[in-house]
Amino acid sequence: MKRRVLPGLPLALGITLLYVGFIVALPLGALIYKAGTLGLEDYWRIVSSERAVASYRVTAGSAAIATAFNLVFGMALAWVLVRYQFPGKRLVDAIVDLPFALPTAVAGIALTTLFAANGWLGSPLASIGIPVAYTPLGIVVAMAFTSLPFIVRTVQPVLEDLDPALEEAGQSLGGSDWTIFRQVMLPLLAPALMAGVSLSFARSLGEFGAIIFIAGNQPMSTEITALLAFIRLEEYDYQAAAAIASVLLITAFVMLAVTNFLQARALRYTQRS
Repeated sequence: MKRRVLPGLPLALGITLLYVGFIVALPLGALIYKAGTLGLEDYWRIVSSERAVASYRVTAGSAAIATAFNLVFGMALAWVLVRYQFPGKRLVDAIVDLPFALPTAVAGIALTTLFAANGWLGSPLASIGIPVAYTPLGIVVAMAFTSLPFIVRTVQPVLEDLDPALEEAGQSLGGSDWTIFRQVMLPLLAPALMAGVSLSFARSLGEFGAIIFIAGNQPMSTEITALLAFIRLEEYDYQAAAAIASVLLITAFVMLAVTNFLQARALRYTQRS
């Protein structure tokens, strides 16, 4: 009988389901149950209130901008880390994971200090009329900081596995750098890019600690949905908090489901070609 280092299927599956049940399914189920205790009319009244809709607009819009920035910058950073050797490369590679290890509240305080009107970065930006702290731009900065590693770390291993001979073949056929990237590299990177984008966007939607320090938290202007749900919790309005949080939950699930579908299609297309 062949020995296995890990336990057999029944035990491994049981442990996995137990973990998923207690850590993931139970909290989500409690959230859905609490929101479900509201009637449909009350639920709609809460989630469609003017203040709630404004928070959705701020949160989704900022998350979209932060994800678009991370898509370009994260792709470029992953490319540099994989394709080039330079002094301090290991340090830069380690710094990419800093948002994972850094408490989000600490990140928010650090970003506020940097981008405040008298901060190292905020002062020169404010002098040219671009305030960051306590504005919607500050929300974008905080979201981009906390979600950047998702794109870098999903694209980086795929880049490492790509055969440089593909680029050399394109160059030998007279293709420009942009043509080679668009027609050769991008289709191979598309599944990883979509996975990174979906994770980055979902993380930005749910980010809280890094944002509340730099956002200003003004209703109808710089108030994110997670903060509004937290305010309802502080008011002991648990049903309203659950209803508002359920909107974020549904949005994240839909985003991940659509991205997984597109990722699977892109992967099948890549395998056929």
